Amino acid sequence: MKRGKNYRKAIESVERTRTYEPQEAVDLVKELAFAKFDETIELSMRLNLKKSASVRDTLVLPHQFRTEKKILVFAKGDKAKEAEEAGAAYVGDDDLIEKIKGGWLDFDVAVATPDMMKDVGRLGPILGRRGLMPNPKTQTVTFEIKEALEELRKGRVEFRSDKTGVLHLAVGKVSMESDKVLENIREVVSEVKKRRPADTKGEFVRSIAVSSTMGPGVRVVDPVESRAK
Repeated sequence: MKRGKNYRKAIESVERTRTYEPQEAVDLVKELAFAKFDETIELSMRLNLKKSASVRDTLVLPHQFRTEKKILVFAKGDKAKEAEEAGAAYVGDDDLIEKIKGGWLDFDVAVATPDMMKDVGRLGPILGRRGLMPNPKTQTVTFEIKEALEELRKGRVEFRSDKTGVLHLAVGKVSMESDKVLENIREVVSEVKKRRPADTKGEFVRSIAVSSTMGPGVRVVDPVESRAK
């Protein structure tokens, strides 16, 4: 793929064979960001996983950088009332299901009580491909509505490895202080390591890199191990 001159200039400042110390890597990514908007800083981890295995969970980053999410809750009765009192942007059952079938998707995350999933499941083709389908693994199918909304407001995010064993997750913005971005990176790496499959042999984390939305990737020394030394 042909790259623009700004990207080519930025990549010249990265030593491709070098693995940078975490603080230096974050500072370099921020320095090389060239877009006119506030670029997102992304962490990429290449994991040693079997073809059928994946790593998936949620966590709350120490430092938030996203605008508040519009949360939709599929619930009835007392749980619908609980969702409204907890500040959900939208609460409903069949009415919301029909509205979404009609093409409406003005929300960022969906939560459902378990008793609603039989009906919500019909939205799989619509919500699934957009990453909006409630799922017990991401704690978005629950009767603990108030607690779920509180966690989502704090910035709970999902991390998940893809079919090639690579995990991508946004960890900050170029405008953020480097130490806050670094704390977020350490939190993600630490949590991912805790999900190492029991049958994994050898080194679990093969490589780590950080990059901005438009910039080149910078290889990073394991930020958890380097901090422990």
